[in-house]
Amino acid sequence: MQNQHFIGLGVAGNFAGHLEQAGEAADFLQVKTAEAIQPKAIFPFYVPSKTLSETYRFLATYPLSADTITFPNDADNLQIEPEVALICDIEYSDKKVIALTPTHFAAYNDCSIRRPNARKICEKKNWGENSKGLSNTFIALDHFNQGGNLDNYNIACFHKRNGELNEYGVDSQTVGYSYFHQKLLDWIVDRMNSQPDEGPMNHIAELLQQADYPTKAVISIGATRYTDFGEHNFLQKGDTSIVAVYPRERYSHQQIVEMAQNEQFAENISALIQQVK
Repeated sequence: MQNQHFIGLGVAGNFAGHLEQAGEAADFLQVKTAEAIQPKAIFPFYVPSKTLSETYRFLATYPLSADTITFPNDADNLQIEPEVALICDIEYSDKKVIALTPTHFAAYNDCSIRRPNARKICEKKNWGENSKGLSNTFIALDHFNQGGNLDNYNIACFHKRNGELNEYGVDSQTVGYSYFHQKLLDWIVDRMNSQPDEGPMNHIAELLQQADYPTKAVISIGATRYTDFGEHNFLQKGDTSIVAVYPRERYSHQQIVEMAQNEQFAENISALIQQVK
């Protein structure tokens, strides 16, 4: 994706219970939603622009890596966030987003610093090169509606330290997302056009303008729930982070555990294996 002119966006609060486990629910107390299960906001993690204000210039650094997480200098409470990322085409009319068309999906790590005093979500997300993860294995979407191929995938997540593997995220079906399919896309389009710059949120429409209206987006659609181990253990240098998006009709959970232990995944799995350095 590095050579593409795309914007990187994430969805906050699209899997029941994740924000509470991550200690971030309080950040969104003032954010009003139309229904209880609605995600809270979208946030930028990468904006390809040379005209960002000084406050947000860090978002112009390309953060994605398929094999490395660079440990931040000023933080030590770093967690894996296992997600699905959608690779989307963006369509505009009169400088408004009118459609998002997902073409592919991939395993994603929205690796995050737990900063309880951060003003904006994005301040926990991009601390430089190799601060995010995107698998090199993109899987083509047949369509992003009910019954599409992505519905048949699960998201698994593991942590490895000194050869010891632990499950970090609860193995979850993609259809467990609160908002999914066209409902999710319609909501993201609305947020891209009208999300205000208030509380933990950014004004996305302004960032799209500053990036000269990119025609592609990488959108991470929300992190799954943590296991007890994942909730209470943070990344350290030397660790390995593993996120696997796999077809559950083809592989059992135990087979995925064995692939994670060996750090070798089948070709039809979108796997993301990152070393923390």
